[in-house]
Amino acid sequence: MDLQLTDKTALVTGATAGIGLEIARALAREGANVIITGRDRPKLDIAITDIKTSGGESVAGVLADAATADGAATIAKAAPSVDILVNNLGIYESKDFGAITDADWNHLFEVNVMSGVRLSRAYLPGMLEQNWGRIIFISSESGLAIPPDMIHYATTKTAQLSVSRGLAQLTRGTNVTVNAVLPGPTRSEGIETFLRSQATDPSAPIKEIEAEFFATARSASILQRMVEAEEVANLVTYLASPLSSATNGAALRAEGGLVNTIA
Repeated sequence: MDLQLTDKTALVTGATAGIGLEIARALAREGANVIITGRDRPKLDIAITDIKTSGGESVAGVLADAATADGAATIAKAAPSVDILVNNLGIYESKDFGAITDADWNHLFEVNVMSGVRLSRAYLPGMLEQNWGRIIFISSESGLAIPPDMIHYATTKTAQLSVSRGLAQLTRGTNVTVNAVLPGPTRSEGIETFLRSQATDPSAPIKEIEAEFFATARSASILQRMVEAEEVANLVTYLASPLSSATNGAALRAEGGLVNTIA
């Protein structure tokens, strides 16, 4: 299927590994001119080479921290206009509620929420002016099903849903859409360490630990397995496409099913 992304310019934040890297790969393979961001030059260069090796022809990188106001300004200056913005940058941690400090709360909000707010503010006016654009937030199922050991993380993911839904209402009657994708637990860098921190026996084989995690911490999961980053990327690439023009203001659960889908 031709997703009609040839010559579209796509910016993906936090794209040197994990879900962001897979999204950048998928968009580049579909012919988009992809720009990725990262804070580490060697990792950024490796990711660019990786994407090109995977079939992407036009890939560039911006060395900047999208979680800061200065970093967002650097990105917007380097890429003044984009057709597609994927607000993927995000961090997570497991922490007892009483141990979550003000600094922890502020840090997660800067990274997970304000990075997307600042870049959306930079690019939405241009999208509305050209009457075409896509803004996609990578949220999480934790924004709806709040893990008690990740309340600060979950709150930032719920905030992303509010921001994306509010921005979608600003696009009424245009060819600009704003949506959010809510992956379940996704296999990516660092996930094994997280799973072992949750396990009854951290030294057990990882398959046993994954099975225990879904049986206890994520018993409501439909898939009952880790989501692969490529699976999230497939959904995001469709949302970035002109073919998704009737999907706006939606929160799409990457694990299966739709929630709060309003065209």
